[in-house]
Amino acid sequence: MVRLLARVLGIGVETADMLVSEVLSRDLRDRRAVARYAGLTGSPDESGQRRREKGLARAGNARVRRGMIQLAWRFLIFQKDSALAQWYRARTADGRGSTRKTMIVALARKLLIALWRMVTTGEIAQGLKLRPAA
Repeated sequence: MVRLLARVLGIGVETADMLVSEVLSRDLRDRRAVARYAGLTGSPDESGQRRREKGLARAGNARVRRGMIQLAWRFLIFQKDSALAQWYRARTADGRGSTRKTMIVALARKLLIALWRMVTTGEIAQGLKLRPAA
């Protein structure tokens, strides 16, 4: 799994090792469980008729959450032509900083799910650049 992840441009061996040891080697049932385990889901606040999001949930693996957010920023540099990077750019076209910060967490969640699918089913995300196999 580490070798497969390290083939993705923008992911180093240490990052791949951290992801495999912390998240991807676990038997998680679906993509929602992967995002929940990493702590990349929202924290809803519901009281009566009032519903709102309070930001990121504190639950989950903090090391993976921080690593995935850093990886998402790095992903935008190394994988400019991928479908995920294009999705992020389309959503943040207004250029506001608050939108970019919110959407980078969403990109980190989508990226983690794409990497999870890659190591479990072999499905490579659209437009993802890989290094040649050694």
